[in-house]
Amino acid sequence: MSKSARSFVLLAFLLLLALPVALRAQESEEFDRYKIKFDLYWFYSTPTGTVQGHGETVPVDFHRDLGFSSYSTFSGTIDWKFTHKNHLYVTLNPLFSSKEFILNRTITFQGQTFDVGAQVNSQLHAFFVAPGYQYDIIRRKRGHLGLGVQMDLFKSTAKISTVAQVSGGGSASGSVSASGSLLAPIPVAGPQVRLYLTNSPRVFVEGNLYGMYFFGYGSFVSSAGALGVTLTKHITINGGYQLASHLTVNGASDRIGLQLFQKGALAGMEFSF
Repeated sequence: MSKSARSFVLLAFLLLLALPVALRAQESEEFDRYKIKFDLYWFYSTPTGTVQGHGETVPVDFHRDLGFSSYSTFSGTIDWKFTHKNHLYVTLNPLFSSKEFILNRTITFQGQTFDVGAQVNSQLHAFFVAPGYQYDIIRRKRGHLGLGVQMDLFKSTAKISTVAQVSGGGSASGSVSASGSLLAPIPVAGPQVRLYLTNSPRVFVEGNLYGMYFFGYGSFVSSAGALGVTLTKHITINGGYQLASHLTVNGASDRIGLQLFQKGALAGMEFSF
């Protein structure tokens, strides 16, 4: 786990220690009372990691080999709180990026070789959808502590192509293209917390930590934190940071291998009814 993820785990632990004191039972209405809630975030992602073809031993690095850099995307969640402490929700996060780059070393992907000096077009598509269930272990006027269980479904596609390459003898070769896709279902679980900082719904902090490890198959861990400001009874604005998102699917003879790390700033709005 990265240093930033460890810092968030420590922050979450301290919040959990404070919750029993801060969230005393009160008869008045909860600040985040709702039946359905929509979250929509802008996410400025910095992706790093590697991809490797079926049975290949040398992975291709997204940043060093293909020149991928930061880009904007979005994340959305629909949360239905069908009883006082029970939620059903779905999270969507499309991660589509492409880059033209001149190779500084020869790489091989899906059996195709791309020579040093070739100009390649690389595409990374990683669509993420996660249906889940959350139970609020603690729910009081000034916030809640919930435990979520969700199925993370990653549909990832990597494609590398070039129009022309020049061999060492000076002759041009034809177009070369290679692609690979991966569908990775990974169940994860973890805590989600929201705490209002004063005895009003004006300002709150929230965060989550989800993860699971599957030995020879792969793993996933994700953590994020945000500060929110309530504008009206139904609308808040939120800003924060995704501290760590780390997906690993180990390669095999019948599937590609993928390591995808993401972090970056978050900003968005929440609508609750």
